[in-house]
Amino acid sequence: MMNYMSGPPPTTPGTAPAPALHAAGLTVVRGRRTVLHGLDFTVPRGRITGLLGPSGCGKSTLIRAVVGTQAKVTGTLDVLGHPAGHPALRTRIGYVTQAPSVYDDLTIRQNLDYFAAILNPAQPAPDRRADVDRVLTEVDLTHHADALAAHLSGGQRSRVSLAVALLGTPELLVLDEPTVGLDPVLRRDLWNLFHSLTERGATLLVSSHVMDEAERCHRLLLMRDGRILAEDTPDALRERTGSDTVEAAFLHLVDQAAAASRAQESTP
Repeated sequence: MMNYMSGPPPTTPGTAPAPALHAAGLTVVRGRRTVLHGLDFTVPRGRITGLLGPSGCGKSTLIRAVVGTQAKVTGTLDVLGHPAGHPALRTRIGYVTQAPSVYDDLTIRQNLDYFAAILNPAQPAPDRRADVDRVLTEVDLTHHADALAAHLSGGQRSRVSLAVALLGTPELLVLDEPTVGLDPVLRRDLWNLFHSLTERGATLLVSSHVMDEAERCHRLLLMRDGRILAEDTPDALRERTGSDTVEAAFLHLVDQAAAASRAQESTP
């Protein structure tokens, strides 16, 4: 089985590790509408980067671009040293969509067995079973492993999707609003799991429109109307804007951007 890296990727002395993601001029046009406007950003390895912004700001489009499923993408987007969508990335990225991806007529274990076989068909059966047992434990579904997916609650279905993404211990986990609709206890437990994964060397890109989740991230990308408003740590953003919370910092940046736009429009 693959293992999480035990630490940061090797580097040449005096150089910083290559980022997990690097975007330059990333643009997505849908019909006559530009959804992403020339984004420039990086996502460091071994950290949780929160992709924060209101619904409709382009978070899911950006995530689809990262995993290689978004059409009409221009600019540069490198993922783990390859162009986004490169075949070499298929087993190195785990992706959780907003809608749980499970088969209702299969049990939780059968779902995981199926996806594990697709992910690595050459994997010996004992290793595959061990991998399935591991992810069941990590998402706290061991005692429900034989339940049909059709009978699961919304939160349990979300956890099955997360378990699928964890199969094979990917280097990069891309999670599109993974905690939406979950109760506070489960949200806390999942964030504890996310942090434990980074301690083992994984990189997480987690989108959310819930600003208090920003405080749980190592680094943030704040989005608004298809643009990156800020890229920094939560502490640095609060200090930079003189705010007590990341939500207040975000609102400050929104007002600042709006004022700059009005000033530009009024200039002859």
